[in-house]
Amino acid sequence: MEDRAGVDEAGRGDGSRTVLVVHHTPSPPTREILEAVLAGARDPEITGVTVRVVPALGATVPDVLAADGFLFGTTANFGYMSGALKHFFDTVYYPCLDAVAGRPYGLWVHGNNDTAGAVASVRRLTTGLGLVQAATDLEITGPVDAKVREQCYELGAIVAATAAGEI
Repeated sequence: MEDRAGVDEAGRGDGSRTVLVVHHTPSPPTREILEAVLAGARDPEITGVTVRVVPALGATVPDVLAADGFLFGTTANFGYMSGALKHFFDTVYYPCLDAVAGRPYGLWVHGNNDTAGAVASVRRLTTGLGLVQAATDLEITGPVDAKVREQCYELGAIVAATAAGEI
């Protein structure tokens, strides 16, 4: 996403890309999921990408505008995304509308037994922002095991590689 002068949309002239990871991780299992996603996004074979991790309550409009791709992580709370991730979207939605269209994203949701409502609520917002789904949503129920960690790693890697232009 560089203009003719060789400066990308975030004002960088070095061609590097940034993946912004916006998350709500209130428990040990959700922290484990986050760490696996980050490991994938930071895979050493993916070059030219910086991974920036910001808790949902701390992410800002400038964070979003400077990102070339996104990873969103949340718990499923009463059939919806976490209040923290909802606050993030409430804060950045209109100021970023149209400015981030076409950028890739990935999503993971952890719930005790159902994640469908949380996934649907995030999808509505990412669709409204014009973000492009780079990987299948990762819906996790129950404990985090080796298979889940592998899926999380793959999610992070796919989004980072997409943002880097490798996919």
